[in-house]
Amino acid sequence: MSDLPPVPTDPPVTEAEMRAAFVVPPARLTGPIEVVPYDPQWPALYGREARRLRDLLGGRVLALEHVGSTAVPGLHAKPIIDLDLTVADSADEAAYVPTLEAAGYHLTIREPEWLEHRMFKGPDTDINLHVWSPGSPEAIRHVIFRDWLRTHPADRAAYAALKRDLATRPYAYIHEYNNDKSALIREIYARAAAAREG
Repeated sequence: MSDLPPVPTDPPVTEAEMRAAFVVPPARLTGPIEVVPYDPQWPALYGREARRLRDLLGGRVLALEHVGSTAVPGLHAKPIIDLDLTVADSADEAAYVPTLEAAGYHLTIREPEWLEHRMFKGPDTDINLHVWSPGSPEAIRHVIFRDWLRTHPADRAAYAALKRDLATRPYAYIHEYNNDKSALIREIYARAAAAREG
């Protein structure tokens, strides 16, 4: 029996669900989604954020990963650095939120019903800082998916092509773009998980 998280089966996120998760009103898209070629500066931007977070939180940082498309050399991406931060209990906001907010991070998403996920935007670099509790299946999936794309050019190319295509569509909110990526993401994750079980 595998201890890897299964392929997600959640339905697409609705606008009502998206709005309920946002701490502040979500921004409506005012133009096309920006998907750009890989920038070799992205790992350095992650490194700067990682150092700042470790300096701020110290031992409260149980794990910190560069995830998402900016963590995959050669992959087109939105120029937003995704980080997965694991703390002892992401629901215990008093243990980390005041420290982050004092340093200029802004809590934008709170999802108690979805793995107690929290998300912050950064004080300068455009980032999505996702906060999880230990063993979060979504954080595990992010790393597996990232590592697979780093070493499987065909899936990397397919994912890049899909993102470039979707970026031309007139979405109102970013969750619509994410919904339209989910089928291919799940297909690729299923291959990666099967290979690990192999």
